[in-house]
Amino acid sequence: MPTISDALAQFVDRLRLADVPREIRDRAKHLILDALGCALAARGEAFASRLAAACAALSGDLPSDGARGVIGFARHLTLRDAAMLNGMLAHGLDYDDTHMAGIIHLSVSVMPTVLGVCAQRNDSGATMLAAYIAGLEAGARIAQAAQGGLHAQGFHPTGVVGAFASTLAAGRVLGLSAAQLARAQGTVLSMAGGSLQFLEDGAWTKRLHPGWAAQCAIVAATLSAHDVPAPLAAYEGRFGLFNLYLGDVNRAKVDLSRVTAGITDAGSCSTWEIPNIAVKPFAVCHFSHACADAAIALHRSGLDIASIRSIRALVPAATMPVVCEPIAAKRRPQSDYDAKFSLPYAIASGLLRGRLGLRDLMPAAFNEPAALALMDRVSCEADAASTFPRHYGGALQVTLADGRVIEHHEPVNRGHAERPLVNADVRDKFFENATLHFPRAHAQAICDAVLAMETLGGVRTLESLLAQDPSPVR
Repeated sequence: MPTISDALAQFVDRLRLADVPREIRDRAKHLILDALGCALAARGEAFASRLAAACAALSGDLPSDGARGVIGFARHLTLRDAAMLNGMLAHGLDYDDTHMAGIIHLSVSVMPTVLGVCAQRNDSGATMLAAYIAGLEAGARIAQAAQGGLHAQGFHPTGVVGAFASTLAAGRVLGLSAAQLARAQGTVLSMAGGSLQFLEDGAWTKRLHPGWAAQCAIVAATLSAHDVPAPLAAYEGRFGLFNLYLGDVNRAKVDLSRVTAGITDAGSCSTWEIPNIAVKPFAVCHFSHACADAAIALHRSGLDIASIRSIRALVPAATMPVVCEPIAAKRRPQSDYDAKFSLPYAIASGLLRGRLGLRDLMPAAFNEPAALALMDRVSCEADAASTFPRHYGGALQVTLADGRVIEHHEPVNRGHAERPLVNADVRDKFFENATLHFPRAHAQAICDAVLAMETLGGVRTLESLLAQDPSPVR
């Protein structure tokens, strides 16, 4: 009987860019642009310099001839290490897109994979775009079939499922046959990983996950190109993804039909998942966005911060271990990464300042006495009316000193397909991010190349624009 790996392989192999609706292609290019903007914005961060130094130590800082470029750095590394670092940079600020039902960041593993492999071969922009679309569509389906079970089991889908999505994308660029693509998924099964343990102490390991997925994908696809045998039942097998990575309770929730829903072995697609990928308006965990927007709305209404007695946050139960627990630690973030995963801080910043921008994630902001005082007043409870994971909604109930209760509910998070950041918004976000460290003209050249990707003769043209150090902003 055909396996899930076979079905995904047939779809990826036979997908034709000309058959992809224009609106899907346009959205895909904007998602690539968003991921690149996130990577460029990370250029001035301490984590970016340290990760870049580590990756250079692994592969050596190579000349551009025969090596691949790093986004925002005038340096070249081996293909695998460049893809790994580019994934880390794109995900490092936690500002990248999320497929809602799959609870996964896909662009930050698939984009670095196809960028690196296409630049290595100097394939066309059309080749890169087709592989990117195929990888996102496959990855979204794999992730949503788990029904949130990977998170519940302590795995980060961005690392785990990202490896499978990126392997299919890499294999598509390398011209693997459908049979080789099926085997490649079995190979990456032995490599995929990503632990949520970083939530305990604000460690940087989450940033590594999409980069590691990209590197694994390149290895797995290359091994398959050389016909190295690998398991066929990568998903439904006795030790396949869903049986190996999920406990008994979460395994029972898996819906395997979602993996192949809407796709055919002829490469056609009746239901596209790319429109269901949400672009982030805030550089924090997506689970906090609705409450952050609720807090900002209350700030703009003229709420007197000094009169607040308590703040009750209602959020989806499944998100509470990530952004609410343990509550004492979430009320006292120790690093920018802690702040990104603190619902009390997202609420405090929104109420106090009416915003939650990159500068609000720095120690001076989350250690401000007024912010600390507000965090102490935040409690978190499960929202019985939540539609998670379809929506990442949230609500605030603010009790004032005189006993009045003021409420604001955001049932559908901003950026969701039902409330999207449209392509014009994505472009605005890109320029805001890209011009943090680079001149507007340089950002415009990158934007033009990405949005004209179908006509790009060779991806090295784009890579050369990306692999540059910042110059004085004018």
